[in-house]
Amino acid sequence: MADVDLVAMLNAQRGGFNITLGLTFTRASPDEVACEVPVGPHLTQPYGLVHGGVYSSIVETLASVGAALFAMPKGLAPVGLENATSFLRAVRGGVLAGVARPLQRGRTTQVWEVEIRDGDGKLAATGRVRLLCLEAGTAIAGETVQVKPG
Repeated sequence: MADVDLVAMLNAQRGGFNITLGLTFTRASPDEVACEVPVGPHLTQPYGLVHGGVYSSIVETLASVGAALFAMPKGLAPVGLENATSFLRAVRGGVLAGVARPLQRGRTTQVWEVEIRDGDGKLAATGRVRLLCLEAGTAIAGETVQVKPG
């Protein structure tokens, strides 16, 4: 599937939370996923700065999507095990741009690193997510994991 097709598919299938964030995918492949998030008052904390949860959510989303694009064609479904996000620069407005790339992709786990930059291209946050790749049919929280073919 071409990069443009993946981006269109991901944007069409965004869930409620990503819609609330205003997250739009801009690039997508098993080796890199990118997005943009326009900063509005609904994404800030009381001091008018972007809420830390916004950065963590971008990190989790990009890493999970990248891991899924790599794992799902193999019949595996990735789930997050750990999300470590560091806030480096205060941001009040503009557009956040996030890019995720894999650091390690093994048989059962993946580790992805994410950079989030402000509208001036300055690094605002970084994150690292570790994911476990489950086989189809594995039960989680009372439900069976289904892997839809790519």
